[in-house]
Amino acid sequence: MKAIIQRVTKASVTVGEEQISSIGRGLCVLLGISVEDTQRDAEYMVRKILNLRLFEDEHGRAWSKSVMERDFEVLCVSQFTLQCILKGNKPDFHSAMPAELAQPFYDSMLENMRSTHKPELIKDGKFGARMQVHIQNDGPVTIELTSPTGPTDPKQLSKQEKQQQRKEKTRSKGPSESGREKGAQRSRQDPNASSGAEGDVSSEREP
Repeated sequence: MKAIIQRVTKASVTVGEEQISSIGRGLCVLLGISVEDTQRDAEYMVRKILNLRLFEDEHGRAWSKSVMERDFEVLCVSQFTLQCILKGNKPDFHSAMPAELAQPFYDSMLENMRSTHKPELIKDGKFGARMQVHIQNDGPVTIELTSPTGPTDPKQLSKQEKQQQRKEKTRSKGPSESGREKGAQRSRQDPNASSGAEGDVSSEREP
């Protein structure tokens, strides 16, 4: 899933001649749902959107408060074109989730936002309509956000976690300890060879 998040002083959505939604200060979020997106992607995006520290605090310090902490509004607009893949100069949208699946998926994201923030502060465009989106960007501040991709199969996730644990265990030993272990192994293999521990310590250090 991809999102373009803009800090705004105001934003609105018009369909035809009718303004169907508007906000004051807050965030305008354009959301592009991929055919591969799952509930995990949706939860990640909702958490990030509501907790990004894009606003100043009461003392004027920048990048200190989130939209939730400031009780600001969020205007979400579904935008499948964010999933565009260019074929030459022609846009291809096969990576976007089909509308019949994307609409309930998108609606559930909005409900998640409303239950996490204040429901009256979460606004929406009109799914599938031809909209005019008016954005008054504040700053300008624009953040591009993509949900992390990864294995969803439980066996793959378990394998990934074990690999990460092994990496962390190796790091916790420290370079000198790892070097001494390698030197000791060489000594056992060749009693006449020097341990080379100092060289190993050097080679194990991270750049």
